Amino acid sequence: MNQWLDERLHLSRLNDKFLRKAFPVHHSFFLGEITLFSLIILILTGILLALAYEPSNSMIVNSFDPGTADKPNLIPAAYHSALKINAMPFGDMLRRIHHWTANIMIAAAVVHMMRIYFTGAFKKPREINWWIGLLLLIFAVFTAVTGYALPYDNYAYNTLKVIYGIVASIPWVGEWVSQAAFAGRFPGEGIIPRVYGYHIMLLPAILIALTGAHLLIMIKQKHTQPQYAKRIAYKKIVGVPLLTQQTPIMLLLALLFAAIIVLFSAFIPVHPVEFFGPPSTTPINNIKPDWYLLWVFGALAIIPSFEFNFLGGVIGSEFTGAMILPTFIVLALFAVPMLDRSRHNMYYAENPTNHPVRLAAGVAFLALLIVWSVAGYKPELISANILTTANANTILWIATFLVPALAYFATLGIVRGIRALRESDERDRAAFSHADD
Repeated sequence: MNQWLDERLHLSRLNDKFLRKAFPVHHSFFLGEITLFSLIILILTGILLALAYEPSNSMIVNSFDPGTADKPNLIPAAYHSALKINAMPFGDMLRRIHHWTANIMIAAAVVHMMRIYFTGAFKKPREINWWIGLLLLIFAVFTAVTGYALPYDNYAYNTLKVIYGIVASIPWVGEWVSQAAFAGRFPGEGIIPRVYGYHIMLLPAILIALTGAHLLIMIKQKHTQPQYAKRIAYKKIVGVPLLTQQTPIMLLLALLFAAIIVLFSAFIPVHPVEFFGPPSTTPINNIKPDWYLLWVFGALAIIPSFEFNFLGGVIGSEFTGAMILPTFIVLALFAVPMLDRSRHNMYYAENPTNHPVRLAAGVAFLALLIVWSVAGYKPELISANILTTANANTILWIATFLVPALAYFATLGIVRGIRALRESDERDRAAFSHADD
């Protein structure tokens, strides 16, 4: 039977090419797998949630509080279906698992990209996979944001209103782009079906395609080897085969990961749709995105309000903070492989302390994002009397430049100290070796 299948499907070639691939045995290499496991859990839980969700903002009678015959209590169908999911056996638990897995997926992807950056694994010939990884992270964020809007409670309604306004702030074409993206003027009848289509079809298809390309390129180019592999077998691939050893490890990790998410979800609730109620004209103060977009919100909070006309288009602070600034950040990340000056092919993961400028730049960048994320809590900082209304922007702007600069030079200083200690140890070893001779 095996020979019959092999003659037709060439399974032996599949085994030699893919199933015998050697995976490095190092804990940091599991970050990408955790991201993959998260995507699988999100797809499975998303399918189950879709079976009970109604993607419509048409008004229907609230079956939980129908009102009276003369004055029925009408709410959007999408919001009503969110209430029904919460009332179903394990429905709220399913929402929690879906929500927290999305956050963990983005967090794992961020830490995975940090490992790639700090170990230099973005270098030739792996530039394309660095770019694909960035695209995966960006579209994962878009997928999470669209899912955040689907319960269509008052919080989601106001969040969509903010997003619509940001898109509409694009000079010259903003109104056209926002209506094309959200199926008409906000809040049109087609907005929930359009966002739902993005969330369950377009964006997952992009994520699956990018993940497939990412894995295929990784298999073709092979992993970067950990530093210990250089000592064990120089210029040899050190690891365990996929089918016989790595697969059981991956399955065990996947089960453990799923168990942790279920345990976490059992105790930590998610967005309380009942608390915010259905969409209304009552605004919600201090709307904040999830942690992965809080830095954009913080940048918007400290940019002074301005607006000017340029060639018939209106350029304002909202467009600058929410569109131009993130675009520059993303372009800088895409430019990382091109800014690298080394010309050798990447084989072994590099020690970050051997590349102090790259390490310091990465630490400074993270410090900048942390400062902007803290700035997202400016109203809370003012209400807690940590900052005053008069000096809040000034202090946060000073921190925007000062904290990354301090992080940069402190990192360089620490690395120089590590190098000095390392060189001292090498001199001592050489001296003892010479004395023994």
